[in-house]
Amino acid sequence: MEKTRFKYEIPGTKEERLVLRNAIRTFVNKQNLTPPVSMDLLSDMALQLISERQLNEAAKGWLMVELHNAVWFDTVASIPHNKRILLLPKCLSNSTSCKADIDELGLLCNLCSQCNIPDLQTRAEELGMMSLVAEGFTSVVGLVESGVVDAVIGVSCLDSLEKAFPLLINNAVPGLAIPLNEEGCKDTTVDENYVNHIMEMKSEQTASLLNYDLLKSTIKTWFQPENLSQVLSPLDDQTSVIARQWMGGDGKRWRPYLLAATYMALSGKNEIPEKVKRAAIAIECFHKASLVHDDIEDEDMIRYGKETVNATHGVPIAINVGDMYLGEGYRLLAQCDHMGLIKVASDAHIALCKGQGMELEWSKEPQPLSMDYILDIFKHKTVPAFEVSLLIGSLCVDDHEKTRQVLSRYSNALGIAYQLKDDIEDFDTDDPLVIRPSAVIAAICEDTNDELLVHSLLHTEDLKGFLSSADHVHLLEHAISRVQAMVDSYRKEALAALNEITNTELKRLLFRVTGRILK
Repeated sequence: MEKTRFKYEIPGTKEERLVLRNAIRTFVNKQNLTPPVSMDLLSDMALQLISERQLNEAAKGWLMVELHNAVWFDTVASIPHNKRILLLPKCLSNSTSCKADIDELGLLCNLCSQCNIPDLQTRAEELGMMSLVAEGFTSVVGLVESGVVDAVIGVSCLDSLEKAFPLLINNAVPGLAIPLNEEGCKDTTVDENYVNHIMEMKSEQTASLLNYDLLKSTIKTWFQPENLSQVLSPLDDQTSVIARQWMGGDGKRWRPYLLAATYMALSGKNEIPEKVKRAAIAIECFHKASLVHDDIEDEDMIRYGKETVNATHGVPIAINVGDMYLGEGYRLLAQCDHMGLIKVASDAHIALCKGQGMELEWSKEPQPLSMDYILDIFKHKTVPAFEVSLLIGSLCVDDHEKTRQVLSRYSNALGIAYQLKDDIEDFDTDDPLVIRPSAVIAAICEDTNDELLVHSLLHTEDLKGFLSSADHVHLLEHAISRVQAMVDSYRKEALAALNEITNTELKRLLFRVTGRILK
């Protein structure tokens, strides 16, 4: 995503800032937005305000921060004070008289009343809030992820906020930021009444944010031997033993996480019922089946740093293990007593096979690649891996069709962005790379009219060596740049799809997922 630069003009008087903040709140209320919102949307809204109110474009950064605040106000107000943290910058202190010590966490205020830090920290303490005097928001993201706090109220200069905003948005942190009234690294000021007002906000409703990080730990336990023995077939044959070993082995468990987390977000519950757990394990069974079969078809001998099933036990046994995973997956879904789950899984299964077939067909007789052909493979082979988890998680709550349509559009953009990014990363390692349908290869094929070069590229046995030569390295650099631009475009499309979601928890979840998957 192209970086949105902040413009550094701050309204000059307290009265001007108050008028604009009120106008921003009215503007946001009319938009009926659900947090979080993307940097791109904040930028668009800031430009709209600049046009409507005939403001200087240099005020764009300040407007983006205040628009972000207005979107989050109601959510933060519903979070108990003891689950909020106040973050203040050291530059608010009086540089000539401050004698406070500084440790690894920040400034240890002496409450000398030479600046307004003591007043703000005292008020935070009276409300039951934590407070910290340190630079940047990085120090508090860990507190949010661990569940110690749910919301951040931070005072900072616009320069620091420019760096912090992507961090807050990618992590979907309920946060309010109050810009300092001037730039500089010492003796700065802030609208203290505004900070106090934000700290004191309290809604009649009380929010309790879901703990997705705890879910990750919970999911790991589902794949421990004692738990798998309760849901998978008995270990009375060789195929079952091998399948169980691989099911309990390494893996990121993204698919079961997405399914269970979607259920949590839509239901508002931290507890995962048995049917959702079985559906999540079923999705991992399907994923493991695809990996085992892919390793056979691609003749891969190593996965997760270990021998593949086909390398250890041979192709016939590996095929049988993959087939067992499919049977286990559909058996578990059938136990959920919801035919919609089986339909979603079978549709995804068929699509994946078609995508894999397109890839195998090309690999049998390589031809010049078009980007459209590559994207078609991605839509069949990669997109369903994300979509099936989100849709089944939604169906477990019996959510509305409109939500599932949004999830499908989001999955399409995210899946394509993920695979494009993966194609780029293939060229960032020292590992050998075999020729296969790839967005980078498609970009090279489309960017050159040299048919002989393309033929040599598609039939080389040393792809990285061929593209790293002095004659060809510029082709690779241009192709990677083009594919990266596509990643950014599809990332933007994925986040834009979420604008229709009115469930804050689901939107927070998917913003976090996007940030982590496309990190």
